[in-house]
Amino acid sequence: MNLQTKVKLNNGVEMPIIALGVWQSHEDTKQAVLDALQAGYRHIDTAACYKNEKDVGEALLESNVDREEIFITTKLWNPDIRAGKTREAFEESLKKLGLDYIDLYLIHWPVEGYKEAYKEMMELRKEGKIKAIGVSNFKKHHLEELIQAVGEIPTVNQMEFNPYMQDEEVLEYCHQQGIILEAWSPLGSGVCLTTPAIEIIAQKYNKSTAQIILRWLLQKNIVVLPKSVHKERIFQNADLFDFELIDEDMCLMDNLNQNLRTGPDPDNFDF
Repeated sequence: MNLQTKVKLNNGVEMPIIALGVWQSHEDTKQAVLDALQAGYRHIDTAACYKNEKDVGEALLESNVDREEIFITTKLWNPDIRAGKTREAFEESLKKLGLDYIDLYLIHWPVEGYKEAYKEMMELRKEGKIKAIGVSNFKKHHLEELIQAVGEIPTVNQMEFNPYMQDEEVLEYCHQQGIILEAWSPLGSGVCLTTPAIEIIAQKYNKSTAQIILRWLLQKNIVVLPKSVHKERIFQNADLFDFELIDEDMCLMDNLNQNLRTGPDPDNFDF
């Protein structure tokens, strides 16, 4: 297993199990993507509302990595979902990224109009402009409603998931349905990094607490999207494949849940 290890989505498309997240990377985005590609990352996760798709596109252009090797995820933003502007928003993202197709396109939040937006995304996929489609921040009931409305199961659901925020209901449902769960904020926006129990485990394996958390997620069959603009940490976050957590340590990590969100609740947000 290595950084370019892939998981097969339920439509047959293969996706690398570690991505560089670029939320709030701002003016450092381009260099962070270049550093990540140098480190061996082949999956970049951005979104229209991050306002850095252009920077991601410039980094892809400057890198010497073939487009076919790189997996790009971006997301449809809430006002465009509500306004029924899925196609226009998608074309704008495509243009900013400088690409002729997107590997994975996600509904960013379950706002009004998401079912219609998803159907339009299915059309874009049919036209060859998207390889796979999915959702982000969907709880079990949102997923059930979507599947009933569109007649297919999304490939991916991206959720906040870390030691302090473990939504087991969503994880279990996704695994049952063959939906890949991706963890955004896998380190709990940093709050999990100084947890004494994780520090003890990290010493045992001679790894950082971040590496322990990311490895724990991978062993739970969750794709990880660690965000960093620091080259050293970008490389460190990729160094997860020369050790494995034993069952006892997995259980210790599982028992840290506090249902503590660092981001909005998908059932209660106002944007």
